[in-house]
Formats: sequence, C-alpha cells, structure tokens
Amino acid sequence: MILEHNAKRLLIFFFYDKKGIVDDYIPYMLSDMTRSVTDTFVVCNGLLSDEGKKKFGAFTDQIFVRDNVGFDVWAYKEAMEQIGWEKLDAYDEIVLMNYTMVGPVYPFADMFAKMDKEDVDFWGITQFFKTEDDPFGTMPEGYIPDHIQSHFIAVRKSLCNSDVFHDYWDNMPMITGYLDSVSRHEARFTKYFEEAGYKWSVYVDAEDYRGLSNQPAVGMAAEMVIEKKCPMFKRRSFMQDYNVVLNESCGQEAMLLYDYLEKHTDYDTDLLWDNLLRVENLADLKRNFQWNYVLSGDTSKKPGIAAEKKLALVMHIHFPELIEACKNYASAMPDTADIYITTNTEEKKKLIEESFATLPCNKLDVRVVPNKGRDVGPFLVEFADSFEQYDYICHVHDKKAGQVKPGSIGTSFAYKCFENTLKSKTYVENVIATFEEHPRAGMLVPPPPNHADYYITLGLEWGSNYGNTVKLAEELGIDVSIREDKEPIAGLGSYFWIRKEALRPVFSKKWTYDDFPDEPVADDGTLLHAIERIYPFAAQSAGYYSGWVLSEQGAAMEITNLNHMLREINKIIFFEGQDAGTYHQTRMNLSQSYGLVNAVRAGMYEPRKPRFAFLPRFIREPLARIWHKIKRR
Repeated sequence: MILEHNAKRLLIFFFYDKKGIVDDYIPYMLSDMTRSVTDTFVVCNGLLSDEGKKKFGAFTDQIFVRDNVGFDVWAYKEAMEQIGWEKLDAYDEIVLMNYTMVGPVYPFADMFAKMDKEDVDFWGITQFFKTEDDPFGTMPEGYIPDHIQSHFIAVRKSLCNSDVFHDYWDNMPMITGYLDSVSRHEARFTKYFEEAGYKWSVYVDAEDYRGLSNQPAVGMAAEMVIEKKCPMFKRRSFMQDYNVVLNESCGQEAMLLYDYLEKHTDYDTDLLWDNLLRVENLADLKRNFQWNYVLSGDTSKKPGIAAEKKLALVMHIHFPELIEACKNYASAMPDTADIYITTNTEEKKKLIEESFATLPCNKLDVRVVPNKGRDVGPFLVEFADSFEQYDYICHVHDKKAGQVKPGSIGTSFAYKCFENTLKSKTYVENVIATFEEHPRAGMLVPPPPNHADYYITLGLEWGSNYGNTVKLAEELGIDVSIREDKEPIAGLGSYFWIRKEALRPVFSKKWTYDDFPDEPVADDGTLLHAIERIYPFAAQSAGYYSGWVLSEQGAAMEITNLNHMLREINKIIFFEGQDAGTYHQTRMNLSQSYGLVNAVRAGMYEPRKPRFAFLPRFIREPLARIWHKIKRR
C-alpha cells in the first residue's frame, strides 16, 4: 500500500520514567515527529509528573496514564483499546513509537516522504537480523528471526483494518518481563504478519551490515547515523552492559557516535546529557563513553588556560618528612593559583610555611586544624567559605598508607595519585583545558589502585561503604543511580580535580569537625570513606560526569599492569591443568557468555586448588590478607 501526500496518520507514543519526569529530549523529538502526523496519543506507564503532562500537552490532549504492567506491549494494546478499532481504522497509518529512541539527527519528514512511496503494509526504521540460535530460550522457532525493531513500527490501513491485526492484539497475553516482550511481540510481530501475507520494509537499509551485527542500531550505532543517515539512535548505545559491548566490539561505538553528534550535527547533546546523567549509573556511562583522559606533561594543548581561570590547591599534610615532596607537587600549580594547606600542629605549620615560602603562588594559606577527619574534614570545614570563588579545585594530601607492608606499597599508591594529578605545570594546564573542552566533565580522578594489597580494589571499589554512601547521599539530597553492583567513579585515595559547580551538593551541608570520627580511624566503613565515594554522585546530581585522568607515563603503567594481571589470570584459567580439548571448551564457554566476569560468577570456572592459590603471588598474598580481615569482621 502506497500512501498519498495528505495521508491521515496517528502517532501512539509510549513513555516510561520511574519518577514520571519527561526530559527535554522527548518534546524535542516529538516536535519534529508531530509535523508528519495528524494526531498524537501518549500512553505512559506508571507515574507522569505535572510538568511532564504540560510537556506532552503541547502536542496532544490525549494522554493515557496506566499502571506500570505489561511493558510497552500492553501499553500499546490498551492505548488501542482506549481509542477503539473504529477510530483506528479511519487512519491511513498508525505509528507505534517509544521513548528509547533519541533524535532526530536528520528530519523525520525526509523518512516519511521516502517511505510513503513504498508499497508495504508495515515498516520500521531499523531491523534486527536473524540469529542462528535463540540466546533467550523463548523463541518457538529456536532462533530470532529478521524483524523490525519495536521502538518504531508504522502500520498501514491495509494491515490495521484486518482481522488478523485485531486478533493479534486482542489475544496478546500479559507480558511479565523483558524476555516476554521480545518473544511475544518484538521478535514475533514481523514474521507473524509476513506469514499472513503482509509486506514490510525498513527505512535504513543496513543489509550490508548483516553478519557484522545482529542489531546495527546498537552494535554499529555510529555507522548507522554517519553512513546510513539513520535519523535516530538508541539511548542504550551509551549505557548498555559493557560485557555485551565487548562481546561485539572493542568499545568504540558510543564514543564515535557522540563525537559525530557533537561535531557534525545540529543535535543539542545537552538534551542527551540531561537525561543520561539523571537516570543512568555513572559507571555504565563512563565505560561506554570511554571517559579516560590521557594528558601530556610536556606539551600544552592550550597554553595559558590555567592562568586564565581561578584555581585552588587544597592540600593536607600530616607527615613532616613528606613536606618537601608535597611542595614539589604543589609547584605544578600555576603561579596565579591559591594554595590552602592544613596540618594539625603549629610546629608543622611553621615547617610548611618555611618550605613553601619559595613557591610562587597568588596566596598561601596554612592553617592548624584538629586532628580529626584526616584530609577530608579540613577540606569540607576550612574550605567551605572559599570554594565558590574558584573555577576548579585540586584536592590532594600526603600519603603513607601505613596499614600495608612493605611501605613501598603505600608510597607507590601516593606516586600513582600524584603522577596523575599534579605531574607538572603543563599537565595542570592540560587538565584545565580538558575541563574547558568538555563542559559536562565535573570531576577527574586518577584510576583506582590495583597493585599489591590494593589488587582487590578492582571489583570491590565499594569496600564496606555502599550503605554509608547511600545514607550520606540521602542526607545531602543527592538522587542519582547508586548501585552496589556498579563501582563509584571516585578518587580512591582522595585525590581529584573538580569543577566548582560539581561540589555544591556536598558543600550544601554545613560541615563541622564534630561530624567526623576520632582517631584512630578504621581502615574502611567510616564517614570519611563514604565522602570519598560521594563526590562523583554529587557531581552527577549537579549535571556533570566523572572520569579518569592520567599522565602519559601513568597511562603507560596502567596499561602494562592491567594487561599483565589479566594475562596471568587467563593463563591459569585457560592453560594450567587442561589438555587442548578442555582448554578449547573453556575458551568457547567463556567467549559465548557475557564475558569473563560473568563466567566466573556463574561458576563456569572453579579453582581446583586452595583459596586464591590459582592467582599469581603478587595478587594472591595481599588478597588472602584482606580476605581474612573481612572474615574477622
């Protein structure tokens, strides 16, 4: 069926948000979409805020809020029941569209103009390509067939008016989960009506991607927009499970797509940021966006930028023998910066002032503070009245980490933190230039430690601090996605660069030294450790993201260390004690799962030796010590 130029078209738009908030990417998308439709009907699962109703009200007075059951499938089913088949049959085309798509990058009108000329009974924007098997175990065919992806399906009168279409929806069973929605609707819809004799097509011809990705809209997201001129992209491209990402690619798609949107299209990426940072978990976003900034310590990409901004270095010094080392790192700040230093005795203050007297800066302010709250308390108490005057703040402190032996373990941690925070004046210029180039970057931190006793940090970034961090977030009014299974993108060690605006949620509380525990402070599970982890969530609640920052030398070490550790683990898993056949099967099992981590969690690999004996010594020994500490608690 080919449509006339003045075809009567109905848009049924499905929306869901846990809090009922309609972010502005939705009305932006609808403002373009509704130019090509006659009428609009909005169906919302669960809550819809008053502001959300106003936003939808700009496009239609037909807004149906229903219980959050049945996913999008039953939302469409009940929306059509609300409208009634008699009214639906009067339309030349009905569009079923949902909020999981974002755009348009290119006008929807161009898409409709092209598809109106197609002799089809139903069509969509993008296609999912047939799989050889059924990874969900729910498809009656034993595989997932070619099908139109359900974020956008347009149905013409020739199909909509048919008994087979009415029966499809009238007999739709209740959808109780995501797999239900796939097997009973999304993956079934196209084949079901094709077998009934109806013709279909998709706007984006990605047939040459068949065999490269089953769902190019996500797996080849950048190519679909850049090469195929797909007018929309999926939100999921920027926050999907990274195990799934690594099953199909080396992780480049979200980064390439965003770069293209930002530099080569008119799409306002702030619309995307406002939604993603409000709703999604920061760890998922960081991985998909690749928020890792490797900066030179020798060549400035924007000379003089640091001197143009109001900068503060906030440093806590406890150990007199580390004063000179701290001064050397502080010398990386531009001469125009203000330097605040806290310590706990008048004697140390005098030594610090004598040492730092030779350091050029705009202001040196050394204060004696109670020995309470380590570096965190003085930062929040003493700096509270000053932080608003600065554009960017660097927070560091001296570090020994005396709880780990030998002492080189702790000093190496300090080296890693300082190396990636205050390497040189040029490096600091590049940090500020990075903030300026990325207006949504709120906090930049060194990557977490992973050597010796700190190896266990990878995967256990929360330590014993998830509960106290969530409690602190509630106290500070920070309402973003904080999940125990997703690591905080925090400066573990309490070293960081931060944009002033990102600090406001933390400084909204009037901190006093009474808030902090007395010495001796426990190694984990205290308010200090919660504050250390709350900063990135505070930044997120203010509309900013957090990422890793590394010097070129720091990045070189990080790549070497991570590669070596993973290689040592893989050697044990794949080789030790296995013949060639067993090794091959293990490799296949792991590669066909959602990655190594999930395979281990699922019990696909079980060490045959005593606890931790399968790990290299540099990992095994500190891990065993920490394990025994945890077991004793």
